[in-house]
Amino acid sequence: MIYTKVSFIITPDNEINREILVAVLSQTEFESFDETDESVEAFWPGENFTPEAVIPLIQDLNFDVEMKDEIIPDQNWNEVWEKNYFKPLLIAEKCLVRAPFHTEYPEAEYEIIIEPNMAFGTGNHETTSLMAEEILKLDVSGKTVLDMGCGTGILAILASMRGAEKVTAIDIDHWAFEGTVENARVNKIANIEAALGDASLLVDQQFDIIFANIQKNIVMRDLPVYNNVLKPGGQILLSGFYKNDVPDVRNVAEGLKLKQIGLQEKNNWVVNSYQKAAD
Repeated sequence: MIYTKVSFIITPDNEINREILVAVLSQTEFESFDETDESVEAFWPGENFTPEAVIPLIQDLNFDVEMKDEIIPDQNWNEVWEKNYFKPLLIAEKCLVRAPFHTEYPEAEYEIIIEPNMAFGTGNHETTSLMAEEILKLDVSGKTVLDMGCGTGILAILASMRGAEKVTAIDIDHWAFEGTVENARVNKIANIEAALGDASLLVDQQFDIIFANIQKNIVMRDLPVYNNVLKPGGQILLSGFYKNDVPDVRNVAEGLKLKQIGLQEKNNWVVNSYQKAAD
């Protein structure tokens, strides 16, 4: 998939201002964020990014923001990842995420091999590692699981390795869809059903556990749909947003009579867990 990369150069540049900027940009259609020493980088799907969609959000900030955009074409992400020194990642001392080209890595109870073919999804982002840590605590044995915004399929694969009966993995990005299919094959996982699309695909299904690691506005918009396909007594893990976004998400969840049962934080990112009342 083609992306537009928008680089935001902040003055003065510090952690607090970066967090404020990302929180503001999360109101838009940016799909993912990354940070370099020089800037915050946001990735917009497709080629139709217009600065006018962002300028009103950043012009009133109490710091200066310079914006530059460029088109990122489809490319060989394997080469990109190797060039960027993607290293094996050990999560909670139990789950190793590595690429096929890695030759040195620690042993772990669960080893997930990710075939690089897209820009995002190594597991290094706080939200992915937070979600993986929660899955390592969950009893998913024999459960039906939905992974929304599945990326490279890391969470879906981990759920399967921990005994889930069936996992449905959905993403709007064709690289993510194809990556999940390929990574399930590489890891010899046969019970993951990947689909290309969004929450509109959720018709007549029922799940014991739902993962949604996407973005605040999408999570809030689609939470009623997730609730409709969540079995009574089921759990839903939400991530992709900051700690200060939790009250907004909680308002939507509580309006659906979901009960908050957990909140974990890492570098201001969170995973927010809810449970549906049993019949």
